[in-house]
Amino acid sequence: QVQLVESGGGSVQPGGSLRLSCAASGSIFAIYTMGWFRQAPGKERELVAGITSGGDTNYADSVKGRFTISRDNTKNVALQMNSLKPEDTAVYYCYARIRTFSTTLDGWGQGTLVTVSS
Repeated sequence: QVQLVESGGGSVQPGGSLRLSCAASGSIFAIYTMGWFRQAPGKERELVAGITSGGDTNYADSVKGRFTISRDNTKNVALQMNSLKPEDTAVYYCYARIRTFSTTLDGWGQGTLVTVSS
């Protein structure tokens, strides 16, 4: 069994910063890509940022230059969000492509709410 647990969401004023963290645990042999998605009310879930096991990163155009994704080891990923805008308000989900000892699967966190409002 695999779990992804997120932390760090909350409310912030426009221009502020938040840091999201995600820790994977369970019967994990390896983790390939990790990333963050978000879903705003009435909208589809979208990729915010991703990072491979080799450290290559990619970002949505809307967050480039403001958000930074990082991995501090093979099972933890973080998203530093600066210069936040009201349109960044969404539920943020951690994602990981995980190899267990029996299969490969897509793991998702439970989601953490980020609200940007004055």
